[in-house]
Order: sequence, then structure tokens, then C-alpha cells
Amino acid sequence: MALCEAAGCGSALTWPRLLLFGDSITQFSFQQGGWGASLADKLVRKCDVLNRGFSGYNTRWAKIILPRLIRKGNSLDIPVAVTIFFGANDSALKDENPKQHIPLEEYAANLKSMVQYLKSVDIPENRVILITPTPLCETAWEKECIIQGCKLNRLNSVVGEYANACLQVAQDCGTDVLNLWTLMQDSQDFSSYLSDGLHLSPKGNEFLFSHLWPLIEKKVSSLPLLLPYWRDVAEAKPELSLLGDGDH
Repeated sequence: MALCEAAGCGSALTWPRLLLFGDSITQFSFQQGGWGASLADKLVRKCDVLNRGFSGYNTRWAKIILPRLIRKGNSLDIPVAVTIFFGANDSALKDENPKQHIPLEEYAANLKSMVQYLKSVDIPENRVILITPTPLCETAWEKECIIQGCKLNRLNSVVGEYANACLQVAQDCGTDVLNLWTLMQDSQDFSSYLSDGLHLSPKGNEFLFSHLWPLIEKKVSSLPLLLPYWRDVAEAKPELSLLGDGDH
């Protein structure tokens, strides 16, 4: 209280927020060199990047928890953008991985439901970016499955069906979409983008960030730098610079 009284508090500063919602590929995105960490670095002093990735989750579970993550609030609480990045687990083969598998039609319905929920809490479609699952390198992932004591539980052709469903939902709902499944396979050897056939390698994280950033940039380009550059702070009376309405 004494500090506040001495300086005069000024109005509370509220950082805009970018929400990343997804499975393990989102959860791991804050690791060194991760695509989420790259976004946070790019947006420092402009926007907080919130990692809401949940390893192993599918869209059935995601749809249930989304209202616990975002609720209707004042306009300052509304994220400037939300990424929805699921499908790697939904597309698991039912016979080999029934717990994570979600039927294709339900996957599409769940994605659509999440976009509609966001709209109901004042996050319009133009703030939402859907991301398709990445392609699967079956030879590398099969080795991981064998280590875990199971058979190959995903197929790239099946993942492609889920990627196409994601594209269709984006078209139907009017959101942006990043088609990773196709973009990564435009490369001669997409396996270099994957660390184990499923999750992203450092090169894959860099690839995702480079293609996602232009979509994010459109939504955050008007955000100012929060608080003045240090050379612009008034030397004699810094509070004039630091407590004013022009906080950028």
C-alpha cells in the first residue's frame, strides 16, 4: 500500500492473451525451440501466450474442459486469438487404441462445437485458428509402439481423413486453418519434422511456427508495445511516463 501511495498506482495494466489449446504437441510447445515458446518470444510485451495443451487428449475430452478454460467475462479477458490443435489422438486406430480413438464424424462435430462455444463467449470465428494434425511417419512411430509393447496404432492415411475433416470444419465455420498434414508432406522427407514419427522435432517446431505466425500476426498486428521504451522514460519524473494513459 505504501508503495502505491508513494508513486500513485495508475490504472491496472492488462496484457492481451493468445490461447493455445491442444494435445501433447501444444503441451510440449514451450520446450526449448518449441513453436509456442517462439510465439511467446515474438509477442513479449505485447501479448501473453497461454499454453493449454493436454498430452493424450482428444476432442471429446477437449470439448468438456474448454468451458473451464474460457468463460464469458469482460472484453479485456477475451483472447485476441485461439488455436485449436487436435487430431493426433482422435485418429488413433480404434482396434489398437480405443481409449483415445474418436470416430471421424464425432471429431468434426467436436471441433465445430468448440468453435461455436467460443463464439458464445464472444470470441468470433475470425479469432480462431484450427490446426490439422501433422502427418504420421509410420516406420518411426511403429518403433515407439513396439517399445511401449503394442502394435502400430496409427496410420498416416487415416490421419489424412481427420486433417480433411478439420479443413471442412474451418470452411463451414469461417475460421482460419493451418493444413500441417499437407504442408509438411510437400517436403521430400517429412520425417525430419518429427522426433518419433508423431511429435515435432526442432525442425518441425520451426516449420509450424513459420507457417502459423502469418495467421497470428494478422490478429495481433495492432497490439502496441506495453509501457514505454526505456529511452523514452522521463528521467526527472518517470511516473509521468510509467503511469500515464499512453502506456506504449
